[in-house]
This record gives sequence, structure tokens and C-alpha cells, in this order.
Amino acid sequence: MLTVDKTSDNFLKLNDPKLLILLASGSLTTMAGGVIAPVLPDIVQQLQLDPGLAANLVSVHCLTLALFSPLLGILADRLGRVKVLVASLFCYALFGVAGAFMSSFIPLLVTRGLIGAASGGIAAASLGLLGSNYEGESRSVALGYATSTLTITGILFPLLGGFVGANNWQYTFYLYALGLPLAILARVVLRKDKKPALAKEINYKLSQVLRQPQTLWLLLTLLLVSVAMYAVVIYAPLYLKTTIGAGAVLNGVVLASRAIGAAAISAFGSKGVAQKLGLPRAIAMGCTLMAITLILIPLLHTIGPIIFTAILFGVGFGLVLPNVYSALANLAIPNLRSSVLAAGTGAGFLGQFLSPIILRPMFNYGGLETVFYGAALVAITAGVLMLLSQDG
Repeated sequence: MLTVDKTSDNFLKLNDPKLLILLASGSLTTMAGGVIAPVLPDIVQQLQLDPGLAANLVSVHCLTLALFSPLLGILADRLGRVKVLVASLFCYALFGVAGAFMSSFIPLLVTRGLIGAASGGIAAASLGLLGSNYEGESRSVALGYATSTLTITGILFPLLGGFVGANNWQYTFYLYALGLPLAILARVVLRKDKKPALAKEINYKLSQVLRQPQTLWLLLTLLLVSVAMYAVVIYAPLYLKTTIGAGAVLNGVVLASRAIGAAAISAFGSKGVAQKLGLPRAIAMGCTLMAITLILIPLLHTIGPIIFTAILFGVGFGLVLPNVYSALANLAIPNLRSSVLAAGTGAGFLGQFLSPIILRPMFNYGGLETVFYGAALVAITAGVLMLLSQDG
């Protein structure tokens, strides 16, 4: 049965340099696709790309991140999390900046895939370090901070990418160089890492953890919730432009409102809700709130209620994500936390990649409104799975 770890720890402070480096490093995973999205039209125009194919430049990193995150998580548990984090940050900077010098679709797509793989290593190692360096309530708070950071930077990085690339789209790719100073800081500050376990021991115990029904429920829940969440990111701007004529600024405000709700509850409320209700019910509550707000979106036509609904959607997502990761960390012994949490990261990004694929038939059948109803059904399904896992 999934439980909340209530052991008492020293209060976790945001001025902890190790925590700040891990949060900053982890936030780069949202930067992977976010910074180039605003300049994609310029890339299409200057490189004379097919717009349909060019869209893959923004999403392909989700696939490679999902594929490589579990593999690099296992490598982190074997070789050391700090080593994998530093190497991944260096590769992130190298492959990211390389995109500025690509002049055709295929080479650019390859660099986008490689930056996704590097992001998988960053996510696996940083989450593993958060899961192993902090215990009990401190770990729950740290994972809440991580969710808040990812949510906020998910809004800030596209704005930064658009600003930097306003005159030249290539300048946006230079932002990936941020991985280099973070690699140096991680090498200096995160020197101590727990001794890696033996490969045979890792493989045996990891297979045991991943075969547990509770682990499978959690991974499937992450995938489904990510499908529902990304539906808002992809289709809400299109819907708002169609219904109320929203431009880029207003769409940014709505998405930022979603981020504010998720960041606030992740950092300050998700742990308390989980302690009162239990992890499965807290996660199910978040899924339900996401579903309700998704159903409401097609019924709203004024900006005030739309922003309020976006905040509530963010609160629902912020209840789910840190509690699922906390539950996964609770199921794994310290030597396996990078591998198990990386599997969660992979499931989440796989859900993002699959979101437009799964929801596309609904869009073709009934338009944008049907997409939101379909995403709501996905979110409800995730919540039901969590309640069923409570009986397992």
C-alpha cells in the first residue's frame, strides 16, 4: 500500500546550494523544447522546411528523453549520479548549441534528438540525487520544489527564447550553453555521491521494484496525466484563438496561470494533502480536478473564468506530480532511486509525446471541444487507477 513518509527531518531551505544546483539542472529539461517553440516559424521560413515536419523539432526530444531517461538512470545508479549529471549537462550544452549551425532538417532533427537524450540523463541523475540526498518530509518538499521549478521554467523559457531569438533564431540555441556552467558547478558542489551498487544487485532489485503492481500503477498514471496535461499546452492556445481571438500574449497569460497553480500547490500544499488523504487519494483528487477543468474549458468564453480554470487545472496537476514521484521514491531503496525515478520521467515524457497522437482522432472527429473531453477521460482514468492501486 502506498503511504506518506512522515519521518521528521531538518527543515529544507531554498538556500541549500546543492538543492539549487539540482533544481536549476532539472529545469533544463523543460528548456529542451520550450525555447525554440517561439522561433519555429522563423526556422521554417529561413530553412524552407515543411511546417508539418518542422513541428517534430519541438517534440522529438520528448521521445528520446523517454527512451534514454530509464537507461541513464540505471547507469547513474551503477557509475554514480554526479558523474552522469555532469556528463549529461556537458552534452546538453554541446548538442544544444550545435543546432544553431545546422542548415537543413535532418541534421537539426538529430541534434534535437540528442539534446533529448542528454535531458534524460539530467532528469535521471538530478531526481536520483534529490531522492537519495533527502529523506522523509525533506524529500517530499524537495520533490515539490522540483515540480514547482519545472512548472515555472516551462513558462519562462519560451518567453526567454522568443526574446533572445527575436532578431535571429540562431541566438536562441546559444541558451543551451547554460548547461556548461551548471556542469562545472555540479562537479564542484556535488562532489560526494553514495557508492554505486553492484550491477547484478541493481538489475535484480530494480526488476523487483518495477514488477510491483504499485510501481506499474504509478508509471501508468504518470503517462496518462502527462497526456492530459500536454493537451492543454497544445490545444488550449488553438481553442482560445478560435473562440475569443486570443493572441500570443493572452495565451501566455493563460498558460502562466496554469503554472502558478501547479507551482503553488506543489511547493506548499501537495505534501499536506497527501498526509491527510493518503497518496492514492491525493493523486486521484488531483486527477479529478484536472478532469473537471478540462470539461469546463469548452464552456468558457470570457477571460476571467478561463484564467481561474487554468489555475485550478494547475492545482490538480501540482497535486499529482510530486506525490507520484514521492511514492516512487518510497518504493525504491536509495541505490535504485535514480533508476526508478528515471522510469517515472520516461513515462511522463512518453505521455507528452503520445498526447497529440492519442487525441488526434478525437480532434478529427469532433474538433477542439472533443479533444478536451477526451483529455478529461484520460485524467479520470488515471485517478481511478490510483484508487484501484490502494486496494492492491
